[in-house]
Amino acid sequence: MDGMDGMDGTNGVDGVDGVDGVDTGGSNAGGSDTGTIAGWLERLASADPAPGGGAAAAMQVAIGAALVSMVTNLTIGKPVHAAHEEHATQVRERADALRIEALRLGREDEAAFTALMTAYRLPRTTEEERTARRDAVRSATHAAALPPLAIAAAAADVVALAESLRGRSNPQVVSDLAVAAAAAAGAAESAAVNVEINLSSLPDSDVKAELTADLEEHLAVAERGRSLVADIRREITR
Repeated sequence: MDGMDGMDGTNGVDGVDGVDGVDTGGSNAGGSDTGTIAGWLERLASADPAPGGGAAAAMQVAIGAALVSMVTNLTIGKPVHAAHEEHATQVRERADALRIEALRLGREDEAAFTALMTAYRLPRTTEEERTARRDAVRSATHAAALPPLAIAAAAADVVALAESLRGRSNPQVVSDLAVAAAAAAGAAESAAVNVEINLSSLPDSDVKAELTADLEEHLAVAERGRSLVADIRREITR
């Protein structure tokens, strides 16, 4: 772990840094205000280490979930799609929850990044201090892998919801369903990078194996999102 002492604070454990304009408790949980999104993107483009890749992955999940909700909202209440009303309503409830959860996970990712940087700044003059610092860094590194792992899990859930709406929702917004799946699949892959960069610094092979196995499960589901996109593209271009 001490071989990382020269790190500049950008190890990939990034968070949603102060997305204050995004109300995670109300109907605008996705941050629909154009100015708010523009401001967040300016922060993302800045030289600050956060928000970064983890924040972007969380936002991708939120976008995918929001599009799933949109598809259900354009299905529910229409007599021609009455047979899908109950399913679409259930999917909407879960998608709305995932949108809010994704933004929360982004903030958790930022907190984990901050804690890891704090651990790296601990004193290391004496042997006791070096031991305490090493233990703190290992613990914080493990903790930093957990939020992006949860982001990957949320992304997989969004893909599963999108899959469940294929043929059971308004066909006029099938392209939006494909974009939802694409966003979620990309989010899972993005989150995976953030998990793996932290796992690469962990000496505990058992912990690494367990978290890697969990990640692979989420990625397998997310990969189905790419298949869904390909199927929809074939359908609309034939």
